[in-house]
Amino acid sequence: MNTIIFDLGGVLIDWNPDYVFDKIFDDPARKQFFYDNICTPHWNEEQDAGRSLQEATDMLLAEHPEWETEIKAYYGRWREMLGGAIPETVNIFRELKAANGHRFYALTNWSAETFPIALETFDFLHWFDGIVVSGTEKTRKPFPEFYQILLDRYDVAPSEAIFIDDNYRNVLAARAMGIKSIHYQSPAGLREELGKLGVQVG
Repeated sequence: MNTIIFDLGGVLIDWNPDYVFDKIFDDPARKQFFYDNICTPHWNEEQDAGRSLQEATDMLLAEHPEWETEIKAYYGRWREMLGGAIPETVNIFRELKAANGHRFYALTNWSAETFPIALETFDFLHWFDGIVVSGTEKTRKPFPEFYQILLDRYDVAPSEAIFIDDNYRNVLAARAMGIKSIHYQSPAGLREELGKLGVQVG
């Protein structure tokens, strides 16, 4: 193995819209309705795949004008959704980087408009040898063509790579392309799974 590919949100970066909407909603059931029916995961993924934040917001405002305050908060208060780095996983990345035996890339579902904020916020993003951002490429995980962009751009052989993602759907897609993949669930679990693949941390 000569290449390790990280997902970012949920693995190295704590991103969660609850950090905003727990302040907006007093009723958890109403908040869940909002996630399920207004600012849904599918809606958010379309921004990850390249749709502009303005277009996405305007679309929902036209469909659900009674939710104007909440809809505008999604991207208007987006910085508050960044909870910070996940320090234990960043430490694993640091230790792997110090061993100097691998190339490191990030493959992330992220809006091209908000990703610069992450780059400004998290120094460790500059440790990567390359980052492929879905919003820039106009496609996203789990579509095979998104993974293929990274493989082609950085001359990565699937058989020589390990992919780490907290979304099992994305892990399965990578495995289907011949990339050994780890379903991230905790830093301790990541250390263990890397060890099983012959990559010792620390």
